[in-house]
Amino acid sequence: MIKIIESDKVSPKDIFLRNRLMPDVSAAVAEIISNVRENGDYALLEYCLKFDGVRPDPLEVSDEERRTALGSVEPEFIEILREAAENIKDYHARQVKNSYIISDKDGIVLGQKVIPLERAGLYIPGGTASYPSSVLMNCIPAKIAGVSEIVIATPPDRTGNINPNIIAAAEIAGADRIIKCGGAQAVAALAFGTESVPKVDKIVGPGNIFVAEAKRQVFGAVAIDMIAGPSEILVIADEKSDPAVLAADMLSQAEHDKLASAVLVTYSAELAQKVAKEIEMQLTELPREEIARASIENNGKIIITKNIEEAIEIANGIAPEHLELCVDEPFEYLNRITNAGSIFLGRNCPEALGDYFAGTNHTLPTNGTARFSSPLSVDDFVKKSSYMYYSKDALNAVGEKIAYFAEKEGLHAHALSAVIRSKR
Repeated sequence: MIKIIESDKVSPKDIFLRNRLMPDVSAAVAEIISNVRENGDYALLEYCLKFDGVRPDPLEVSDEERRTALGSVEPEFIEILREAAENIKDYHARQVKNSYIISDKDGIVLGQKVIPLERAGLYIPGGTASYPSSVLMNCIPAKIAGVSEIVIATPPDRTGNINPNIIAAAEIAGADRIIKCGGAQAVAALAFGTESVPKVDKIVGPGNIFVAEAKRQVFGAVAIDMIAGPSEILVIADEKSDPAVLAADMLSQAEHDKLASAVLVTYSAELAQKVAKEIEMQLTELPREEIARASIENNGKIIITKNIEEAIEIANGIAPEHLELCVDEPFEYLNRITNAGSIFLGRNCPEALGDYFAGTNHTLPTNGTARFSSPLSVDDFVKKSSYMYYSKDALNAVGEKIAYFAEKEGLHAHALSAVIRSKR
């Protein structure tokens, strides 16, 4: 049964039970990365055999496999994937930033170039469930940014094949290559390259603790999007909310992972009791009951506050991955929400709407990092270079000022470089 707690009986830092004691896999991951760097495809195949029970040959999904998989997916699902993809494209296209140039002073040109990454690696989980939605969410922003090559890595099944739904989503989103490999070994391959896997510039996408640790360890050799933790949802609800709806929304995150956190914050004690009962009833109907129940019983909570203002204060202190605001006039409170990965406004926005269809990205900051980071976006797949041009006269006009500044820092060669041209 989910715990019901009054707000003054729990500290905000304990609501999501973050920074809990997790297994230390750093040494095991470091060994995997070292092995892949040294032995390339051979190490990848050995790890596939060890962890996935198969040694896929070849490692890359062929064009024929892609066509076969695409043809095996139900036409209805293909259409849904295409519609979701269009929504994601429409939303993310507005994130594109343009290069700019400033030339309003004689002899001076300043500017910024926005340059897409050459190659991006997308990690797509394939363990207890497959996620074609993650393919769309990670691939489409990269495509819009103009990334030249998009490489997906995802674990094969016991027959050495990739889930056809993953391949269909990759085709629709425009991925260039699909590698049959998962885990820390796939991250290592994307970071450093092997005979079959190209080295990428950035690795994005969610994964288990081994994937997260591998991303942490390869950071610097490549860029990464974030170190993602278990899924989180915080629901703020008033007394008018439907208990069955709230229970379903909480369980939608609880079924992800035993470590996921689903929390309801409400000022209605009566609603809290009704939601707790609904959760118990709905749990028995879930195919993933064991996972969802462990999440609810170990990490789930219903917090009773004095009013909605206190609920919002709690939400901002937690900075949840997903925040649902189930009230009559949600836009009245939107500007008061300062820390959240994605905000779902009103009574008709289940978290699943953002996961699959609306167009916003579902790769979101977890573990409180929404205080300072953002959902995956087109910005994650570009870099920026600044540039400048000064004519001789323009430099001479400011050279002495630059030299004076440099001397204040004790950097005499800097000072000389600013004035030497005027003397020649």
